[in-house]
Amino acid sequence: MISTVVWGTGNVGRAAIRAVEAHPALKLAAVIVHNPGKVGRDASHLAGLTEELGVTATDDIDTVLAASPRAVVYAASGDIRPDEAQADIVRAVRAGAVVVTPALYALYDQRNAPQELRDPVLAAIADGGGSLFVSGVDPGWGNDVLPLLISGLGTSVDVIRCQEIFDYSTYDQPDSVRYLVGMGQPMDYEPLMLAPSIPTMVWGGQIRLMARALGVELDEIRETLDRCPLDTTVSTRTMGDFEAGTQGAVRFEVQGIVEGEARIVIEHVTRIHPSCAPHWPTPPDGAGAHRVIIEGRPRIEVTVEATDEGENRSAGGNATAVGRLVNAIDWLVEAEPGLYDALDVPLRAAVGRLGRSRR
Repeated sequence: MISTVVWGTGNVGRAAIRAVEAHPALKLAAVIVHNPGKVGRDASHLAGLTEELGVTATDDIDTVLAASPRAVVYAASGDIRPDEAQADIVRAVRAGAVVVTPALYALYDQRNAPQELRDPVLAAIADGGGSLFVSGVDPGWGNDVLPLLISGLGTSVDVIRCQEIFDYSTYDQPDSVRYLVGMGQPMDYEPLMLAPSIPTMVWGGQIRLMARALGVELDEIRETLDRCPLDTTVSTRTMGDFEAGTQGAVRFEVQGIVEGEARIVIEHVTRIHPSCAPHWPTPPDGAGAHRVIIEGRPRIEVTVEATDEGENRSAGGNATAVGRLVNAIDWLVEAEPGLYDALDVPLRAAVGRLGRSRR
């Protein structure tokens, strides 16, 4: 069994604990938390499981890493603390662990990442013999392996479009929704996530990754942005009220330009309520979905709907992103130490997991 640590117990970490527990090749060795109120609690309580796992949460990072875990799922956020997240990850890699994480956007396409980001990771790999695989939580497979797989089913491909379409009214991340994305803020408020160059910083690596897989050269990466206000005040179960006239929906694209045309596109359509911007793309049931559209011959459209933690589509997206990462651990353990991306790590079947759902 591969001793595995889950570091962080937010939206991603909860799903990670469940994924590690369900995987027949992995054994949950420790759970690292930052909130003192979580220390000493059984991991099952933090992950929403009914059966206790016998692993209590700790904030003692030194002791956990000193035990030389074979793998670490780094689930702490890197959104507003990228330097701290990288330092934590480098520390775990140097301890000899295989680390999987969605936290470091710049390493989605690790081969073209800035050297100042790659060098500390490569040095830690050389020192400790660990590995690192980074894939997105939005989820990564929807912006790399799935569109690339589907592209191979056609005769010709004109445009690859990857969409995330979500109603965030049930999303339990008020700081991210209100301040990073800007929902409920005045229309002249500039959210950090939508500031010029930030979408490219976050999703540009996946555009470059797909271009590399497709064998095309990018002229550049462009961004588009559109925002809509709420017509009426809406109330959400998890985050309270969002006032009429404030931002209620956002639509942006990160476009890979090939020979002057937008050929590889990652598009996000995000609402705080289904009534806002009804003329924009919508998911089949109004809650949320990930969609890949191949414009070409034939035209191919694939929509993926995932639910978790009840009927929460946002949690379902997190869970599938986590599944991609956790299910790569045993492959990474067998591979040579190194820095890997989505084109290196195969998407694998759920061997040994049929019927192993644990509630």
